[in-house]
Amino acid sequence: MVSTERFLAFAAMSLLVIVIPGPSVLFVIGRALAHGRRTAVATALGNVVGSYALVVFVALGVGSLVERSVLVFMAVKLAGAAYLIHLGIQAFRHRKDMKVSDMSAPTGPARSDVRTVVDGILVGVTNPKGIVFFAAVLPQFVDHSAGSLPAQMLLLGLVPICIGLVTDTLWGLGAAAARGWFARSERRLSLVGGAGGFAMIGLGVTVAATGRAD
Repeated sequence: MVSTERFLAFAAMSLLVIVIPGPSVLFVIGRALAHGRRTAVATALGNVVGSYALVVFVALGVGSLVERSVLVFMAVKLAGAAYLIHLGIQAFRHRKDMKVSDMSAPTGPARSDVRTVVDGILVGVTNPKGIVFFAAVLPQFVDHSAGSLPAQMLLLGLVPICIGLVTDTLWGLGAAAARGWFARSERRLSLVGGAGGFAMIGLGVTVAATGRAD
């Protein structure tokens, strides 16, 4: 359905875009610093699920509407920015709740993981970088003569999703590993929790202030 040439070209384009840290990467890092490895991995998973939702929206024609309409684009962007700031404020407010003993405590209930994944999905689906990439770049790599354009987009969309899952997870694990050093002191742990919160707040402000490429 999709030629090898188009597939590889889109993979190269996706890698080039993904290796440049964007909102998803910075969000995963912030969550890793604030909450550790388990949360970082769950957040990365949620991010790629949210990103693939964008692929589905584009394949169904919604992405082109978001790309063409300044009002819709701004609404989606500001919603994502507000959510990032909210999560950052919560992380900063609860930074002193982090204890050294919690680092070796049993993992929390399944609901916590589900909520973490949902947080990642919401950030991924409102990521301006993802919206622009999937709405403006993805359609350029489909073969109109082959037909089944939505199916081609859904297939091609799996490429950046797989790349993003690997890179985001590695970023998160790396940040979580650095967090381990801070865990030797509750004061350090509180500081890194606050840093993670500030990182997410700063990211939200940056996303809100970033305009469209056009």
